[in-house]
Amino acid sequence: MYTPIPSWSNLLMSALALIPLASAIPCSSCSTHLATSNSTILPYLNPQLCIQDRLDDLLSRMTLEEKAGQLFIKQIPAGINGTIDNTTFVLDGNRNLTTAPLITEILLSHFNVNNARSAKQMAEWHNAIQELALQTRLKIPVTIASDPRHAFADTVGSSIASGQFSKFPESLGIAALRDPVLAELYATIIREEYLAVGIRSALQPQIDVVTEPRMARSGQTFGEDANLTASMVVALIKGFQGTELGLKSVTTVTKHFPGAGPARNGNDSHFATGKDNTYFGDFLDYHLIPFKAAIAAGGRQIMPSYARPIGTKYPEVAFGFNKPVITGLLREKLGFDGIVVSDWGLITDQAILGVIEPARAWGLENTTELERAKLVLDAGVDQFGGEICTELLIELVSSGQIPESRLDISVRKLLEEKFLLGLFDNRFVDPEAADTVVGNAYFARIGNETQRRAYTLLTNQNDILPLRPTDGTKFYARGFNATYLSARNLTVVDSPEKADFCFLRLSTPWEARGSPFRQRYHEGRLDFNTSEIAAHSALFNSCPTIVDVLLDRPAVIPEVAAEAAALFGHYGASADAFLDVVFNKDGWEPEGKLPFDMPRSMGAVEAQVADVPFDTVDPLFGFGHGLSYGRTALCG
Repeated sequence: MYTPIPSWSNLLMSALALIPLASAIPCSSCSTHLATSNSTILPYLNPQLCIQDRLDDLLSRMTLEEKAGQLFIKQIPAGINGTIDNTTFVLDGNRNLTTAPLITEILLSHFNVNNARSAKQMAEWHNAIQELALQTRLKIPVTIASDPRHAFADTVGSSIASGQFSKFPESLGIAALRDPVLAELYATIIREEYLAVGIRSALQPQIDVVTEPRMARSGQTFGEDANLTASMVVALIKGFQGTELGLKSVTTVTKHFPGAGPARNGNDSHFATGKDNTYFGDFLDYHLIPFKAAIAAGGRQIMPSYARPIGTKYPEVAFGFNKPVITGLLREKLGFDGIVVSDWGLITDQAILGVIEPARAWGLENTTELERAKLVLDAGVDQFGGEICTELLIELVSSGQIPESRLDISVRKLLEEKFLLGLFDNRFVDPEAADTVVGNAYFARIGNETQRRAYTLLTNQNDILPLRPTDGTKFYARGFNATYLSARNLTVVDSPEKADFCFLRLSTPWEARGSPFRQRYHEGRLDFNTSEIAAHSALFNSCPTIVDVLLDRPAVIPEVAAEAAALFGHYGASADAFLDVVFNKDGWEPEGKLPFDMPRSMGAVEAQVADVPFDTVDPLFGFGHGLSYGRTALCG
């Protein structure tokens, strides 16, 4: 039975203080500092001056081209051995650019690094990028952002393999533990590792509420309950940014406003088949709850969803172009005055994994690139994600279609963020120190412990778990390498008929659809097909089987729950974590509670209303379900 999480506002006030906005030197002190500043230093480069005076000076010196460059953030790779990568980018279909010209010619200063190197190499690459920025006329430092990279998923456009970074479960696993203190520690660890390599902007938290079980990006959310999600985002923002934004902060990009949970049929909004968010249940306000919490907690940046709203009072155009949503709802009604950065690729078609993917101008597909750029600016967006078409903004201003003062509004916000983060005065990092910080023993231990704690025990027939093997107990493994068992001095056999116990690791089913890029996103059915069910059943009939399912979406697996000796759900965990929990090694046992309902059938999934939470008829397991060893189900 669903037990609602306490209101986010109560949690915000009782557990975490509101996060004040920082100013390196208060403006009330400007006159004093102006009188005593070093006159040989350009004012905007003088750390003794307050930020607003430095901004005024810098903006007064900027050309239109330099301003346009600030309004774009583009993904680039870190080169090998700390070098600047020479991968070719295609711009406008007729110009080839490598990384360096993006900084020195196109004048961009915001990038998201989209691959993994060693910590030392990433820090060296970051320093090389900053050195390149120092060669530009105004020496504006680069801000490096990153998609999440502290879990197991590696999906182009949304997450990156962890590499040397500490490894946690996906956000669903943090939600499964219902612990804002842990959530803050998790974000603090990410912050420390990011700071060490020069990453100053986290393209997270993703706070879409999973009201459509098939939602393709459920794994990086906090599940189905908006108030639980709100409590998590408050903790994460504090962990990333600290008590105020400053030199030791990583700024956050909360996404995807106003919530990407109600995706039609769960299809991902990177693609035309997922372009609609449907609100036929009139639950838009429910999806806004976490965003209200993020704004109250001092979240600095917000990213609109790709999708367009269907069934609301708002225009049926993608949220990034939607002025009544961005300016009317987000800025005027909810009071957000920070940076709005669009999701990637709203303006131009782009080649991804060898296939041209169309711009996500949903509802505006027949507009020109120039028209799209104007609509995004008119909507109230400050920065274009995944684009490098600065010439469009230059044309819009030069032709009088938008005033240069409109660019100034967004440029000021973006540069203020750099000043607050201390990038103008402290732009380099220590590569040697990075290797000692990233993935250090403490951070790795917390990640590994969280993997184990977040395990959710769904069934435990006859209290078969935890297993207490004796000498001669035989095991069979499917879905992971049996060497994990032999490394524990356990006897491994080559068929289930010879085993006393079998292990089976699975992932929530999904359908590979469309282009290579789209196939990286888990869409479609949540149940196993007939042949898969038969293969599982044959294993269950051969041997008492402990099943471990990756719940990156709510799996529809009633037959597994009925036939398996025990059933676990996890949200990103190693095989060693699984086995430690199975054998209760060092006292590890499952603590996780489901962060969403698990439907009983695909018929129940298809009968749900996409924007309505907890409307699954007779779920197989309800939100909050989770067993503990030797005890009854724990709910709530």
